[in-house]
Amino acid sequence: MEDPADAYTTASADTTASAIAPRVPPAVHDLMAALATAGHDAYVVGGSLRDVVLGRAPEDWDLTTDAPPDRMREILPDAAYENRFGTVVVPRDGLLYEITTYRSESGYADHRRPDEVAFGSTLDEDLARRDFTMNAMAWGRSAAAARESLDPELVDPFGGLADIRAGIVRAVGDPVARFGEDALRMPRAIRFSAVLGFTIEPATLAAIAGRAADVRLLSGERVGGEMGRILVAPSPSVGLRLADSTGLLEPLLPEVTAQHGVPQAKIDGEDLWDHSLRTVDAVRGDLALRYAALLHDVGKPAVMADGRFIHHDVVGARVADTILDRMRVERAIRERVVRLVRHHMFSYETSWSDAAIRRFLRRVGVDLVDDLIALRVADDVGSGLPPDGPRTTDLRRRCDEQLAARVPLGRRDLAIDGDDLIAELGLQPGPLVGRILDRLTDKVVDEPRLNERRGLLATARAMVRSTEDR
Repeated sequence: MEDPADAYTTASADTTASAIAPRVPPAVHDLMAALATAGHDAYVVGGSLRDVVLGRAPEDWDLTTDAPPDRMREILPDAAYENRFGTVVVPRDGLLYEITTYRSESGYADHRRPDEVAFGSTLDEDLARRDFTMNAMAWGRSAAAARESLDPELVDPFGGLADIRAGIVRAVGDPVARFGEDALRMPRAIRFSAVLGFTIEPATLAAIAGRAADVRLLSGERVGGEMGRILVAPSPSVGLRLADSTGLLEPLLPEVTAQHGVPQAKIDGEDLWDHSLRTVDAVRGDLALRYAALLHDVGKPAVMADGRFIHHDVVGARVADTILDRMRVERAIRERVVRLVRHHMFSYETSWSDAAIRRFLRRVGVDLVDDLIALRVADDVGSGLPPDGPRTTDLRRRCDEQLAARVPLGRRDLAIDGDDLIAELGLQPGPLVGRILDRLTDKVVDEPRLNERRGLLATARAMVRSTEDR
């Protein structure tokens, strides 16, 4: 997934074929040489070549060749089949490199995958099936060129290099047909525009608007992957507004588009949708935080009454969980987002005691407090307030002080545990032990000096007696 701190920029460096060669790692050169020696074409293609042209180190490398999979396995004995579409993977230096046989595709009845995949015989045929011109370039040599010891060339039949230099996302061939083949290409276009800062050319943009409803056919996992990449772009609002204006967002995130027209008494002329976009832009590019910023007020439309949004944090946490589960977002991220949405309405007054700070830390979780305050700061920015408000600044300072003092904040910080209660008080394992530990934790959070073994056991005995007397 792209890091916003390492965003794409338009290519200004030398992008001739000879200039690309030094940017290709030795392992890729070796694989291409092995194929060429065996009498086959070998080219770097797709996103890996696009990234090289953009001056960015590719996360992985994709190659294509006229050699069928069985032949590749003869040439490269450590190659293994990856899928039924003619792709093998080859391990080199701890990394996996994908090599795919030229292919053509036809018949996309479900707008997700081809009904038929056939091995092709030419590079141009293979490039013609790709999504965008920037991804439909190749660098390498044909078998004939290798026999004549010619240098690798840049093959660019659809003007991808010119589009990269101009900052344009353009579909290969007829954009309506391209998006009809695979509906995921539409959110991918939005994602490339947001991450690269590129403009989607008019015909491609119009085709997205015309076929937007097709994204309903996509799996939640595929949608979630693209949405996550949009959210970690330098300014997620760019992609989100584009997805909204083309009609792409409503079938993907109807709970978010429901924010349109919901009034917010914060910035003149702006509604809840505008507030959410300002908030998501204002928080750092961590995926869980970006999701939380986008969804922090997602419960408001459902609870709005008389200009108030009572319990929107509780409702919003449930809605956020539903959305992220639908998109198959990683469980740890989903759970963190749900907790952030649930607790984002915390209130703080500078008059709070140290014990109140400790209770706050216990309630929201030490692991969440930094992100929760970051979300509140972004929420303030989204409301037209400064990012360094005195309350959030003071709360962060006081939380840091308590954490630095290593005060007890949870069961694990107690001087005794459940085994001590069972051994010393003769209790049986069960809910009573947990309830006593929770009550003891509340006491030492209020007064840390009480966290010593003898006193806690005495208090626990009194709690047991009190239970027995009822």
